[in-house]
This record gives sequence, structure tokens and C-alpha cells, in this order.
Amino acid sequence: MIGKPIIEVEPGSKMIINEGVRLISDSRRTALGINHPVVLRTLFPSAELIIGKFAGISGGSICVAYRVEIGAGTMFGANVTLADTDFHPLDHKWRRDETTPKPSSEDAIYIGKNVFVGTGAIILKGTTLGDHCVVGAGSVVKGRFEPGTVLAGNPAKALRTLVVATND
Repeated sequence: MIGKPIIEVEPGSKMIINEGVRLISDSRRTALGINHPVVLRTLFPSAELIIGKFAGISGGSICVAYRVEIGAGTMFGANVTLADTDFHPLDHKWRRDETTPKPSSEDAIYIGKNVFVGTGAIILKGTTLGDHCVVGAGSVVKGRFEPGTVLAGNPAKALRTLVVATND
């Protein structure tokens, strides 16, 4: 860890940070700089956050209501956000007073191995990024993307497919 991340684990939830993971929470230690320390937070007792070996996160935020899994070797540029919840009901009558809606398996986020997510991207609930995907800076991502997909935009769309060696 570089700097002090903000880590909050709801009792009963699971947060696994594997060996070699780099959490960069000091703006002086990344060329672009970051807006805030890394934030890792589980919101429900059943929530699970799993970060694979040698992944890297620079000043990002990950909020987990159900499950977020990040593959080994995946890297997030500065200030990437992942959330597997909307944080509030969609119905305007309940937004102010209701708590975070109950999560479901459809909301989970799965990020494959050796993925790169560019600065300021937002990964929304229900997203799967296959191994070796590349996400352009500032993209808003929701959906399922096959391994090796290069995607960008708001909403993010597949631009092309990389040829990836099979021996990671």
C-alpha cells in the first residue's frame, strides 16, 4: 500500500486482497495524480470483494453490495469507480428515506485477468469484462464484454478486439 486507503468491511462480509496488490492512495506516487485515497467498502453482511494477485488501484472507489471480483494483474488508472448497486431506490418516493436496495447476483461485477481500466472510468452493476479487456478513460461501462475487447464511451461500446497471447 502506498498512502492510507479507506477500507470499511461490513461485519460478516468478505474482503480478500491477494498478494502483491498495490493500492495507491498518495497523489505524489502516480503520474496523473488522484482525487482521493483508494476506497474499498462492503455494504451488506453478504457482500464479497475479491482482488486478485498483483492488481493495482490508484485512488479508486469500490463499493460492494453483492460481489465484485477483480482478476490477477488487472490495473485501474486514477479515480476509477466500481459499484454493484444504485445506492438508492429508483422510485423517487423512496429515495430520501430508504436504504440501499437489496443486492442480487445480477448486480455482481466481474473483471477478468490483466484488464486495464483508464482514468475516471465508471463500472456499473451487472458488468463483466473478460480477460485482457481495455477500457478507455472516462468510459461508463455496463454489460458483458468478451476477452480482449477494447471499449470506450458513454455508454461504453466495443471498438475492436485485441489479439492476445494465451500464456498470460
